[in-house]
Amino acid sequence: MPHAVSRLRTARLARASKPFLARGGPRNERCAACRLIPSHCMCALRPAVPGVRAGVCLVMADIEALKPSNTGWLIADVVAETFAFEWARTVVDPGLLALLADPQWQPYLVFPGEFVAAERVVTEVLPSSVSSDGKPSKRPLFVLLDATWPEARKMFRKSPYLDKLPVLSLQSEQLSRYKLRRSQRDEHFCTSEVAALCLALAGEVQVAETLEAYLDVFTNHYLKAKQQQPLDLEDAVHQRLRGLRTEADPLPSAGAS
Repeated sequence: MPHAVSRLRTARLARASKPFLARGGPRNERCAACRLIPSHCMCALRPAVPGVRAGVCLVMADIEALKPSNTGWLIADVVAETFAFEWARTVVDPGLLALLADPQWQPYLVFPGEFVAAERVVTEVLPSSVSSDGKPSKRPLFVLLDATWPEARKMFRKSPYLDKLPVLSLQSEQLSRYKLRRSQRDEHFCTSEVAALCLALAGEVQVAETLEAYLDVFTNHYLKAKQQQPLDLEDAVHQRLRGLRTEADPLPSAGAS
C-alpha cells in the first residue's frame, strides 16, 4: 500500500496543469516507489523496523512531494506512522487538525529555538514506551516542516494552528552529510536527518540509525544514477544498512537479481 508521502504526491500530480520536471537529476523513467531510474532502484533495500511507537507528521510545501530528492519520502518508508499534509497559507487540512488533537499523540513542532519564545522551547521528549503501571504513555509525534529553509520559516509564521505546540529545538553538533540539496548553512539538516535525531531523542535508537543508513544509501543511488555510474551493493553504506536489518529481512548481495 502506498505510504502517506506517495499518496500526497499522487494527489498533487493529479492537480498539476503541466508535467513536473525535476531539476538536476536524470530525466529517464523513474520507479514510482523509490523515484530512482530502474537501474538504480532501491526498493529491495527498503528496511522494516517493527515496534516503532513514535510518529512523524510532515507538513510539506507545495511541490516538495514531487521532488525526487525529497527525503521525507524516506521517513515514510521506514516509520510506519508517518503522516503527510500539503501546506497552504489560507486552508488547513482537517485531517492535520484532527491528528494534532488526537489524545494518543504528544505533538512536538521541530524548529530552531532561536526563532521561538523561550517558554515554548523544549529539548527533551516523552519516552516512547509503556509506563510502569502498564499504561502506554502518549506517543511522541514529530511535526516537521518539509520545505526549503525560507519556505519553512514562512510556514512557521503563517500557521497559527501550530502556535500551541511545544517547539523541539534540536541541540546537535552533527554536521549534515546530505549531498543532494545542500543548505547554505551546514547546521541545517535535511528532513530525514531531523527525523532521525528526533527518533533518537524518543529512545527509538534502532529506527534512528536505520533511517540514517537508509538516507546514505538513497544518496549513493541518486548520485550514482545522476553521474551514470554503476552501483556497488557491497560498499560501506550498503554494508551498514545490511547490518541494521533483521535476519528475516536480508538485503540482496551484489550480483543478486
